[in-house]
Amino acid sequence: MTDRRFAARDARIRAAEAEFARHIPHQLSNGEESDHPFVANYSKGLPHNEFGEVEPAAYGLLRRAATTMRSEDFERIPLAGKRPLVNPQAGLSFDLQGPDPQALAIRPAPRIDSAENSGEMIELYWMALLRDVPFTRFDTHDLAAEAATELTGLSDFRGPRQDGEVTPQVLFRGNTRGDVVGPYLSQFLLRDIQYGTLLIPQLQDTLEPGPDDKPVDHLIGFKEWLAVQDGAMPPEDTRNQKVRRYIQTPRDLAHYVHFDALYEAYLNAALILLHAKAPVDAGNPYTFSGNQIGFGTYGGPHILSLVTEVATRALKAVWFQKWCVHRRLRPEEFGGRVHLMVSGKREYPIDPEVLNSPVLKRIANRNGSYLLPQAFPEGSPTHPSYGAGHATVAGACVTILKAWFDESHVIDRPVVPAASGTALIPYTGPDADRLTVGGELNKVAANIAIGRNMAGVHWRTDYSESVRLGEEVAIGLLREVKHTTHEDAHFTLSRFDGTTITI
Repeated sequence: MTDRRFAARDARIRAAEAEFARHIPHQLSNGEESDHPFVANYSKGLPHNEFGEVEPAAYGLLRRAATTMRSEDFERIPLAGKRPLVNPQAGLSFDLQGPDPQALAIRPAPRIDSAENSGEMIELYWMALLRDVPFTRFDTHDLAAEAATELTGLSDFRGPRQDGEVTPQVLFRGNTRGDVVGPYLSQFLLRDIQYGTLLIPQLQDTLEPGPDDKPVDHLIGFKEWLAVQDGAMPPEDTRNQKVRRYIQTPRDLAHYVHFDALYEAYLNAALILLHAKAPVDAGNPYTFSGNQIGFGTYGGPHILSLVTEVATRALKAVWFQKWCVHRRLRPEEFGGRVHLMVSGKREYPIDPEVLNSPVLKRIANRNGSYLLPQAFPEGSPTHPSYGAGHATVAGACVTILKAWFDESHVIDRPVVPAASGTALIPYTGPDADRLTVGGELNKVAANIAIGRNMAGVHWRTDYSESVRLGEEVAIGLLREVKHTTHEDAHFTLSRFDGTTITI
């Protein structure tokens, strides 16, 4: 046992030394805090003036705390209401697994004076307008076609395209090749989950329409919007959830990501794959063993643990980016800037492409303002937008799953919700035989991350950059798994940029 103690210590030291040797990136923001102070960064929950612009002294105390990183300085950040800030010190933690939260970086967020930011906001307005259209009707829906046409013509929109154009078939999808194959929703959000002796159909609580069967959106009046920026917490949406059905619409997906446990979809995916006896990666040491199978290592219990434990590692990494580097404003905050500027009440350094977008007229005709309609009564959470917690966890968890299972394995008998939403029917599109484990894992990550965009609380780059951040967290953890287990194993996976890596 004495030798074992030394070996255990040496394993921990080797892991620590490997992390110590990691290149430390520069943490670069986009410079808006200096160029456009008090109007271009996150400030929800802090005190504001009558235009929703943060009080400079309050923002100064937030910035001071993010710079000094002292607990007492975080306690000095003033709130306008009772809604607390969400965990600004999480990114200052250390972790004993995977990369240090501050050893990773994401690129600077798009600035409010950039065409890329305009493209992302215009997409969010269209998402709000299409919130109650079933995904299976996007191909034939006039409003979806109008949205695709406008997004195609924007100068710097970075969503997926077909032959250079945004089409209804790829509207609001993720950025990988798997995202644009098959139905919009991943099979991992539809198929039954075998949870021990429980067979769980993925029938979800859904929000019933409001009066006269009209959809109910929130924060569309300026007074209500301003109160929420000052930390007011509106009553919960208590409309009867009479019908449980499969996810059909952007509003359904937004409702799912309003209440999900952050690793929920990926734990479900792991259970679905294990029950289906999906083939594992060729590097699993028990793939070709004649007399052994994996269990505590490289077996079912191992993957079910890995896919969940990576989640908090990912959260710590992205929380450092949120609070201590970027402090990107939420889309609902930016919607207030757009509303005031288009209404002629204030001037802001906003790129004109969003101000001149025809989608604003549609939004104003429906709601009487240019604010971005929110799916949640409280709007966004009280932490900055970039990167996204859901998206970073998604990137980390699906990276674990892509490393574990054979990504090229084709999923048989794909399904979509029936028109009623209460049953599943076969998906019979021309690409029905091309849905792979890897593609559907990338898709479920995009579905969950972009579902937050559909709620109005995140931007496209919050998804696209954050899944890569989560991917780096997972790769670091997988390297440690490989070096601390006894078996001769390796993992091969495709990254979100399409390249392949072997660990």
